Amino acid sequence: MSPATDWKESVPAGESERFERYAEELRDLQRRAAAASGRKSRALHAKGNAGLEAEFTVRPDLPAHARHGVFAEPRTYRSYVRFSNGGGRHLADRKPDVRGVAIKIVGVPGKKIIPGLEDAPTQDFLLIKSAATPFRNADEFVAVVLAANRPLARFPRLLSRLGAGRSLELLRKLAAGLGEPVASVATTRYYSALPIQLGPHAVHYALAPHAAADPAARPGASPDTLGEELAERLRRGPVSFDFRLQFYVDPTRTPIEDASVEWKEEDAPFLTVARLVLPQQDPSSPRGRRVADFVERLSFDPWHATTDLRPLGNMMRARNHAYRLSTQERGAAGEPDGTEKLD
Repeated sequence: MSPATDWKESVPAGESERFERYAEELRDLQRRAAAASGRKSRALHAKGNAGLEAEFTVRPDLPAHARHGVFAEPRTYRSYVRFSNGGGRHLADRKPDVRGVAIKIVGVPGKKIIPGLEDAPTQDFLLIKSAATPFRNADEFVAVVLAANRPLARFPRLLSRLGAGRSLELLRKLAAGLGEPVASVATTRYYSALPIQLGPHAVHYALAPHAAADPAARPGASPDTLGEELAERLRRGPVSFDFRLQFYVDPTRTPIEDASVEWKEEDAPFLTVARLVLPQQDPSSPRGRRVADFVERLSFDPWHATTDLRPLGNMMRARNHAYRLSTQERGAAGEPDGTEKLD
């Protein structure tokens, strides 16, 4: 049976202007961080753990309702992957933080969404290690990020905007999520936590690692332990993940606008549609360092997408403003087309 197609977005009046102001406030944080560190960086997910070459292979046996966008036909695409910590500063990997992974698939046909990049041959997917966010919407997210960066000036505003009860609830949820140790990015599950369109459907997406996690493993002492642990794995052989989709069911169990609600597997079962493989490679070699530098200069944006894989919901619409300003601020490289030489 084909999944439901009666999902809806709810876009209030004045939202675009409000999101533009949020984007400018996040850019201000980005500028202050650059001034303090002496280097331009991303507003969030500033520290990359690893920048790597990859292959993204779409399965040949997909049901009709999954065959849209990059999943329309079985094919292997050249790709780039960036693992990262979520904060706006370059902190040691053992510090509590959001963990993320971004995938850029190259050679993707079809019209793209971002004005001026309609013919770009790329499709991006961004994921974090949480299946939902603590935040219902961008208003809550930006209020907490600003308060965390300037607590004396911003925390009273956070309390005023969200109320004491909701503010404390968000801070508790955020602390609980950040406190989970990550010993290896190769054994961590990742989730979009936010929806995108898939043809007439709406979906979340996720990465499920093939390597089993060691329950006794703990992060190493090095400030770059996550990248070093992954590099050691890749020197021995490939690392792979299944790329999976969850389809919208109804507005209660799988909401489009509320980013704090997890799409649970028992309500929206996962469908494996592709495999992401990081081939055997040596990130510490001269070529590996060139690849890492190249990946670090790229921009990863969920709106780098075909029109039939359009991001959905409040948080994704806010990203459409914030990512563009952040990319411009740090002078990110243009989209790759597959002809780049990294030897």
